[in-house]
Amino acid sequence: MKTKRNNILQRLLLALGMLVVIVYFFPHPSVSHYKYEVDRPWNYAKLIAPFDIPVHPDSATLTAGIDSLDKAFVPVYKKREVSVDSTMRIIRARMTAAEQIGGENTTGLADFVERYLSSFDSRTQAVLTRAYEAGVMQDTLPVPFDRFSRSRARIMEGRVLREVPTRNFYTVGELCDEIDSIAGACNCRRQLRNVHLRELLLPNIVCNLTETKRLYANDKALITIDRGVIQRGQTIIDKGAIVTPQDYTNLRTYETLLAGQSGASDRSDMLMFLGQVLYVALMIVFFMLYLRFLEPALWKNLRSFVFLVSMMTLTFLVSDLAEYAIHGGLYVVPIVITPVLALVFFNARVALMAGVTQTMLCAGLAVTNPLEFILIQLSGTCAVIFSLHDITRRSQILRASLYAGIGYIAAYLAVQLMMNGSFDDFDWRKVGVLAVNALLTSLTYVLMLVAERVFGFVSNVTLVELADSNSPVLRQLSDECPGTFQHSMAVATLASDAATKIGANSLLVRAGAMYHDIGKMTNPIFFTENQHGVNPHDGLTPQRSAEIIVSHVPEGLKRAEKAGLPGVIRSFISEIFLHHRLPPGRRRGRRRPAPVHVSRPQSAHARDLAAHDGRLRRGRLTFAQGQHPGRHHRAGQPHHRRPDRRRPAQRFTHLVPRRADHQKGLHQAHHDHEPHAHQLSRRAEIHTRLRDSRARSRARKAITAPFSRYNK
Repeated sequence: MKTKRNNILQRLLLALGMLVVIVYFFPHPSVSHYKYEVDRPWNYAKLIAPFDIPVHPDSATLTAGIDSLDKAFVPVYKKREVSVDSTMRIIRARMTAAEQIGGENTTGLADFVERYLSSFDSRTQAVLTRAYEAGVMQDTLPVPFDRFSRSRARIMEGRVLREVPTRNFYTVGELCDEIDSIAGACNCRRQLRNVHLRELLLPNIVCNLTETKRLYANDKALITIDRGVIQRGQTIIDKGAIVTPQDYTNLRTYETLLAGQSGASDRSDMLMFLGQVLYVALMIVFFMLYLRFLEPALWKNLRSFVFLVSMMTLTFLVSDLAEYAIHGGLYVVPIVITPVLALVFFNARVALMAGVTQTMLCAGLAVTNPLEFILIQLSGTCAVIFSLHDITRRSQILRASLYAGIGYIAAYLAVQLMMNGSFDDFDWRKVGVLAVNALLTSLTYVLMLVAERVFGFVSNVTLVELADSNSPVLRQLSDECPGTFQHSMAVATLASDAATKIGANSLLVRAGAMYHDIGKMTNPIFFTENQHGVNPHDGLTPQRSAEIIVSHVPEGLKRAEKAGLPGVIRSFISEIFLHHRLPPGRRRGRRRPAPVHVSRPQSAHARDLAAHDGRLRRGRLTFAQGQHPGRHHRAGQPHHRRPDRRRPAQRFTHLVPRRADHQKGLHQAHHDHEPHAHQLSRRAEIHTRLRDSRARSRARKAITAPFSRYNK
């Protein structure tokens, strides 16, 4: 009871982990997942405005309008008073001080002032008066005045703006250059260097930053003003329409408003999130209930359950990543890989249920048209499952890819005709995407190998390849042990036929039968099927003979591990040993000792193979011909079974003597009053092995003591 409770808890924890991962990567309610670009067609359904949407100017129009505004905008300046007389007094004083410091006597200073400085003073004052009346500006303008037009300026006088041309304005640099040229003409340029005119000459036309920003914002608002409103119920964009810059801006505005409205309603977001949790939980619960009641063997196998949960979760994550990274990437991901792997390792019913669950989970990523996605994926899934109902070759996967592509395109065509009633909106780009999806389905070939290595599964394809007589191990067996090889072929034929009758995996039984005696390649001559008149056991003690016979099991496991055979095939080698019983006639319970690592057959496939292998070894294959050469039969006596109860095996007549020849031998033996040749060889072998009762008893005790737990 405790183990059963733990198994259920493990599966619930796995399902909970799957639920958390999928819900975490599910599309958020307030986030739009539309993928679109300018000058590309709108690949979603017609978008209807759920509320009023203002029509903002598109980015291209807005950028062009702002550039034009920057070039044509006239900045605002203010005019301030600058005293020319005070500026001239400072210039004269600094030049006189420079001459006095550099002159030789006071007579020279007076002569300089009278001859040169007076002329420079009068001319410079006239230039400054004229310049300040026209206007003096700075050499460099601050941001944002540097990008505006410099051909005109607006001068604020009180509360009135007067626009004037700037061609008559002086800059501080131009005014300094003109004064420098006057100083050169008056031979006083040396004295002017110590004046530092750029510090003395102040601009009287100054930038009015506050008023300029206000006027610029007003003009910009006229450019960015809304062009209208898309009222509720009107079309934002039609399906297949080319996305213009204005459409792109409208879609961005729609997404922004949608996110804002979702953010303003926390309760709505919470309810939508709860709906997502319930949706994913329902899909997982339905899948688990299907396994629990309709596939109980698969439900009890934790490894298989982990494989299915892992594949569905991984496929969902890849689909979400593809949809996020690529426009329409959800249709590129080959979701049918999950049902294909379920079909390869389990059966078609599990594959179909896994495909439906996977499709419904990924349909939550298709925000715009989930119905189209569900129909397309289910059509591809059904096409693949029907084409791979009996997969025995890996090349069939490539053929299944073709069927998947046909199913995809047929479903897409049906959806288009059902929704639009014409071929006008038929998107050849999506057809190409679906073709790529079908081509990627061939990746199942690689994933089969990965799943077999990681989870230890064995597919029917691998079993067919292993049962091929041209495989390296079986070819070596046929070369070194031809009798054992023929025996394995006979056991495989009988066991696979019986497995087919009872509904078991005949391919698995056949492959296990082909390899169950490969350990005999170490000492082939010690086994009767490989002997030709000489029995090496005659010269050995019973204990040594038993040890050699038993050793073919561990030797077979070593060879299987070296050859890389799957674990399920190795289990046939170890579990099948217990069919080697002593000949009939001994008292019940005496068997050859089993090595420590050998266990009783745990699966129905191993038990079936053990039964048929033991039947062949005890000489009961002649049941197929209506004869029973065992202890109940004596030469010349009728069979102890009724004719209608005899076991027919006409398909195996090549493995036994012909009935006519066999009956002829029996009648001849009865006429000569001699036992049958089969009975003679069997009786001689028994008497040889049981010659010394004490030796036999000691050998049995010595061999079976360590392995007594296997004989219980």
